[in-house]
Amino acid sequence: MLGYMNEEAYQKTLEEGKVTFFSRSKNRLWTKGEESGIFLRVKEIYEDCDQDTLLIKCSVTGPVCHTGNRNCFNSDFDQNFIFQLENVLDDRFENPSENSYVSGLISKGLTKISQKVGEEAVETIIAALAERPEDFLNESSDLLFHFLILLKAKNISLRDLAKNLKKREKPKAIKD
Repeated sequence: MLGYMNEEAYQKTLEEGKVTFFSRSKNRLWTKGEESGIFLRVKEIYEDCDQDTLLIKCSVTGPVCHTGNRNCFNSDFDQNFIFQLENVLDDRFENPSENSYVSGLISKGLTKISQKVGEEAVETIIAALAERPEDFLNESSDLLFHFLILLKAKNISLRDLAKNLKKREKPKAIKD
């Protein structure tokens, strides 16, 4: 989403760790989530080169837009859903729930999580060879979901994984 801050909103954001904006229409500070309960919890803050714009990376456990959409830009393709899922998994590790499948799996430990990833990998391979696209898509989704849990159990983020893949990228050959 895009929002406006004045100095007071910025200071409150730093103090509370939840993003606070200055509402020009209401002429007051408002903390995102004060009504919905879906707060933007600050992870990192970056300043642009002109020092007039901030990029605030946040964790959030629900839709950001008041319309119920994940974002405020009417995007029908949610390319960042996997990162949102990573945030939900982070929350399950920090705040276990007895009704949560993920919390139950976490409570069984690293061996069970690893076994589950192995099971899903085998099922994905079988589905790939069976040539039924919907089965392959479902099994691939299960594999990725459980792999994300394993990554979190090993304290590795998607960002860490992306950095490692980038580091391992082979340089492109220069053509004469």
